[in-house]
Amino acid sequence: MWTAQDKKYMTMVLDLAQKGYGRTWPNPMVGAVVVQKGRKVVGAGRHYRPGGPHAEIHALRQAGRRAHGATLYVNLEPCAHQGRTPPCAPAIIQAGIKRVVAAMKDPNPEVSGRGFRRLRRAGIKVEVGLLAGDAGRLNEVFIKRITTGRPFVVCKAALSLDGKIACVGGASRWISGPDARKHAHQLRALADAIIVGGRTAIKDDPELSVRLAPGVASRCPIRIILEGHDKIPADLKIFKTAEIQRVVIANGTKQPPVRKPGNQVEVWHLPGRQGRVDLEELLLRLGQAGANFVLVEGGSEVHAAFLGLGSPGRRILADRIEFILAPKLIGGRQAVGVVGGLGVEHPDRAVLLKDVSWKPLGRDMLVTATPYKT
Repeated sequence: MWTAQDKKYMTMVLDLAQKGYGRTWPNPMVGAVVVQKGRKVVGAGRHYRPGGPHAEIHALRQAGRRAHGATLYVNLEPCAHQGRTPPCAPAIIQAGIKRVVAAMKDPNPEVSGRGFRRLRRAGIKVEVGLLAGDAGRLNEVFIKRITTGRPFVVCKAALSLDGKIACVGGASRWISGPDARKHAHQLRALADAIIVGGRTAIKDDPELSVRLAPGVASRCPIRIILEGHDKIPADLKIFKTAEIQRVVIANGTKQPPVRKPGNQVEVWHLPGRQGRVDLEELLLRLGQAGANFVLVEGGSEVHAAFLGLGSPGRRILADRIEFILAPKLIGGRQAVGVVGGLGVEHPDRAVLLKDVSWKPLGRDMLVTATPYKT
């Protein structure tokens, strides 16, 4: 159905779209290319920011009159509804495009097929599905939020080669090297929210700030501390910047603690089992607040909970793991491992991972994978 040239141009589209990573949310990343007579690119564009022109508009403007009779390649279905910007489908029709090749249908219920139908009614040939898998992975964050109402969740940790995130005495700085720490801050800069467990907040006293990500458009993520039976003291570093960067204490007990008004810290009462935070309700609330991408920074019990290993019958809530392996051996029977919880009784019941990739980060190795959700 599709030629080598079609695949070449769709690959170009995906490369263009990728440049908007973290900058277009809550919108998807979209690229568009206008090709005349199957061999000459006369227009190209991408979506830069929410509220700005869509990729198709940029490409059509660049093509001008040369768009007449051309093919438009785009990784996501052109919209047909009025949002913050005018719909793209009428502009495509008006430009005289004769063929549209799209990687995938837009999962947004406001779009989902309407753009294609409008183009076909205008006599434009529409073909869908070219490099659909690549397009879906590119916009996995957008797809998760728009189809479930919940944000995309990444569990991030730095660990030794024998799986430890801290030494026997609790020391954990620094297991990973400077390149790995820079990557961690880049993830924070892309996140809408960062989640950390109460014990980790008390023991490590992190600021959860973004300091080592130059050139990345920071979203000033919400910093969330999970509070169960261990009460969060008021003198942590994270609270010193609460006036300029939002802090939320997610409380899981039946009766939330009384906190002094005016401390610039929100308390979300989300009681779950055994005094722990109901994580599914937390993600739902974050989705309702507009969060697309959530970074979970541990500790081990929190990772276990998000990976479905905290207690029997729990769902896997993480969409991806990013574990940074440092070339170190820490040892120690009491040293904390990266994933706590109850674990499994047999390897057959382990959480399986797919789409595993490896990337060097200086002396360390970044392992990225997707948990199977059965």
